[in-house]
Amino acid sequence: MLESLITSKTRIRILVKFFINAANDGYLRGLADEMHESTNSIRKELNNLEEAGYLQKEAIQNKVSYKANTKHPLYTVLQKIVFQYIGLDSVVDMVLERMGAVRKIIVIGDYANGIDSGLIEVIVLGNDLNIEYIDNLSDKIENQIKRKVQFYLKDKKYSKGLVIFDDDTNKVELSN
Repeated sequence: MLESLITSKTRIRILVKFFINAANDGYLRGLADEMHESTNSIRKELNNLEEAGYLQKEAIQNKVSYKANTKHPLYTVLQKIVFQYIGLDSVVDMVLERMGAVRKIIVIGDYANGIDSGLIEVIVLGNDLNIEYIDNLSDKIENQIKRKVQFYLKDKKYSKGLVIFDDDTNKVELSN
């Protein structure tokens, strides 16, 4: 869906990187290496997005670091579009449907870092979770969003995660 609106795959990757998690940042060479793209194509997209106000850049020593401009009027809209493009909205909906008393859903690994690797790692925290349902759920979600999903039902150690649902606020969140 997003590919028909934005034809540049590089631009889509950059939007995913910065808008899936506001804490994500990057610099030209690191992004080029991470995305297996030339520095020229990354530079062009970074400059276009920064000029439009979607990204902020900051000089740190001899490197220029980029991150999402959270004050841009379309920041939340772009973040929701990226969320839907990846399929995280479907993950939340399907988990909440029949998993039990879910307290939190946390994305870890590549997607928490803004890397569209094809494997979404999800921690589901709650009481009396329906473990049998989770086996069927992985296949169902994978067929729908065309990405592999790995669920963890216990407190897995993670250093950086993206909370996509929190029962305390009773809504989907887009924060780290």
